[in-house]
Amino acid sequence: MSKTLELAIDLLKRQSNTPEDAGCQEVMIARLEPLGFKVERMRFGNVDNFYARRGVAPPLLVFAGHTDIVPTGPLDKWHTPPFEPTIKDGMLYARGAADMKTSLAAFITAIEEFITENPGHKGSIGLLITSDEEGVAVNGTVKVIEVLKNRGELIDYCIVGEPTSNKVVGDMIKNGRRGSLSGKLVVKGIQGHIAYPHLIRNPIHMVAPAIKDMVETVWDNGNEYFPPTSWQISNMNGGTGASNVVPGEVEILFNFRFSTASTEANLKDRVYAILDKHGLDYDCEWEYSPPYITPRGNLVEAISRAIEKTYGVSPELSTTGGTSDGRFIAEICQQVIEFGPLNKTIHKLNECVGVADIEPLKETYKYTLKKLLSEKLTSEKLPK
Repeated sequence: MSKTLELAIDLLKRQSNTPEDAGCQEVMIARLEPLGFKVERMRFGNVDNFYARRGVAPPLLVFAGHTDIVPTGPLDKWHTPPFEPTIKDGMLYARGAADMKTSLAAFITAIEEFITENPGHKGSIGLLITSDEEGVAVNGTVKVIEVLKNRGELIDYCIVGEPTSNKVVGDMIKNGRRGSLSGKLVVKGIQGHIAYPHLIRNPIHMVAPAIKDMVETVWDNGNEYFPPTSWQISNMNGGTGASNVVPGEVEILFNFRFSTASTEANLKDRVYAILDKHGLDYDCEWEYSPPYITPRGNLVEAISRAIEKTYGVSPELSTTGGTSDGRFIAEICQQVIEFGPLNKTIHKLNECVGVADIEPLKETYKYTLKKLLSEKLTSEKLPK
């Protein structure tokens, strides 16, 4: 059993249901402190986080991830107990195996081996670990980044260990994520009996033309890294439950997954313009998460070469999927990428990773460290 697999199993035994850490971070810290890392434990609310750094000189390469996991779902639907890591037919089964405790284990063993082989490496190595990624994400990475920002500590490169691979491990790197702008729109009318239409104002009828306009609006055409911005309704609620009463208001929950071709302010202004055009009486509340993008450069090149060396695959750059903590880290780091195991079983019953993929993952992280902190980068052609 490799050291990476052994550590992964230790972490997977711990029931760190978000926002619990269940001792995972202390296991990692115990491996880092003997290597010369200065560790800062940062607890905000009920969330455990830590930031560790070895060295003071630039460039600073940080590995980021989370120890918390999503609920298991029905235990009787699992083939093996989710907190008893089991190897079967070449797969390691456990909740959090893919998302993302295997990546955490690979971080640690890659760093251990790199430092042993390169004790005088240039630059600095860091880790930023939270237990609040799968939950509301308000007391985790975002709070640690605030601390670093307030003291002027910037990150040069960051690798987030999210499970990004699609069909085979190594086929996809996330070099950015779309932004998310959610709205809760309440359109007001006048409630009343449907038999007296002259005494009512049906808010569902009133908002329908505005919905049509928003569906048909081309918000942007995307760009080199992002698809066009999408506007979608997720929920629409109105009515009293009676079949003969027109509601006094209708509530619509909608979301933009938007590219860097649009901005938060621009999208809001265009929504307001459509609503005002149709003379609606409304309130709208917003929740915002910014997009980020890492263009082709040193970090993309280094990890792409590492993946080609370890997995024999040429990775694709992608910005698909939901949000991640990369959006917070990008505030103080211009080069953020995400790379990790296959994502096809994440959050599902019988979550698993291939045992044969674990050591190459460690080697990928280790080789990236080598490229960025001990070798001169080449000018090879970068992936598209």
